[in-house]
Amino acid sequence: MDRREFLKRSMLVVAGLAVPAAALELIDPERLLAARPELRWAFLVDAYACVGCGFCVKACKLENEVPYDANVSRTWVERYVVKRDGSVLIDSPRAARDGFTTGKIELGEGKYAEVPAGEIEKSFFVPKLCNQCENPPCVQVCPVGATYQTADGVVLVDRKWCIGCGYCIMGCPYGVRFFHPVHHVAEKCNFCYHRISRGMKSACVDACPFGARKIGNLRDPDDPVTKTVLAGRVGILKEEYGTKPQVYYVGLTREVR
Repeated sequence: MDRREFLKRSMLVVAGLAVPAAALELIDPERLLAARPELRWAFLVDAYACVGCGFCVKACKLENEVPYDANVSRTWVERYVVKRDGSVLIDSPRAARDGFTTGKIELGEGKYAEVPAGEIEKSFFVPKLCNQCENPPCVQVCPVGATYQTADGVVLVDRKWCIGCGYCIMGCPYGVRFFHPVHHVAEKCNFCYHRISRGMKSACVDACPFGARKIGNLRDPDDPVTKTVLAGRVGILKEEYGTKPQVYYVGLTREVR
């Protein structure tokens, strides 16, 4: 019996116990050594600057080995069309990998809506990704410690330990998690941790030609991201859940879900 099969059989037992979080971290303590306490990574998205080109989605898929044609993505861009009657239409065809090439709104199941220009109050694009929550529910529900949080605030997934139970996918209020179609384990954005921990920027940040995406260190008062966040002109998604997201938005409006 290999380790994954053993863990699958053990999952129901483990899930039924009140296991302290510290005990789960002991599964593989070495994986936490790369984190630096003087860092707290945060992401800044400027919805005013995003044009829905999809370059960020392409870059993310290529960098993080998510199959290019698979209908899943670590990051995506949503288009919001607000009509004059107050209704809101939202779509993200293929996660906006190829941008938004038509004025038709994808409603799902092969259905589309074409909204006359005269009926549109406003329209805009909103990039989304894992929020690297300060209080991540996905970490709390993982029964084997495969999902864990580093000291610098990034939530990672250990593919060697993930048993594919799906608890984290169901527990995420932002819908950022999915099953990797090749590795068959939980997958999500991790801010390109392999890059930022080496002094590089996330792939999507490098790919954005309009500066709509930025990553920074909240513990550095001189960091441009920190200065924007402290200025108080930012918003977060689903604040009511108490997860304390570390992805901040400039230009967030009440229509954004």
